Amino acid sequence: MGIFKKYLLPSKYAKNIFEITPEELTGRGVKAIITDLDNTLVGWDVELATEEVVSWFNSMSEEGIKVTIVSNNNEVRVAAFATPLKVDYIFNARKPMGAAFKKACRAMNVKPEETVVIGDQMMTDVLAANSNGFYSIMVVPVKANDEWKTRVNRMMERRFLAYFKRKGYINWEE
Repeated sequence: MGIFKKYLLPSKYAKNIFEITPEELTGRGVKAIITDLDNTLVGWDVELATEEVVSWFNSMSEEGIKVTIVSNNNEVRVAAFATPLKVDYIFNARKPMGAAFKKACRAMNVKPEETVVIGDQMMTDVLAANSNGFYSIMVVPVKANDEWKTRVNRMMERRFLAYFKRKGYINWEE
């Protein structure tokens, strides 16, 4: 299971994005964030950012932390969310492949070690981050239900989370 720990265990776990502060990130030398969209920032069926999410983005920007949304969703969905925020985005990212993360780093002019990846899925976000040298932060999904295509990943994720908890690698509540 060592290889699973290396690639699937997040560097950090947070209940939501609001537990991730600019002060914490700058203290770690972070200059940029790559974040997932659906069920990370808002529910997968919510079109626009909430006031709280807008405030979170603004707080990162005020501290000089760049943010790019990297999503497996289509351009219409991702652009509709990101454009009002004036945030760069990559759609159809094909996570857990790492090309979109590398593209985001080039666009933000940062290195992986200066960047955190935030997402709600172990099998896409955490795997892509850990495989490509990023610090990974896994958040609890915003909504308890998922699109049909995410459900298989969630079944596997639950098994790994249970294993990691049994082994004492994590100590958070599900």
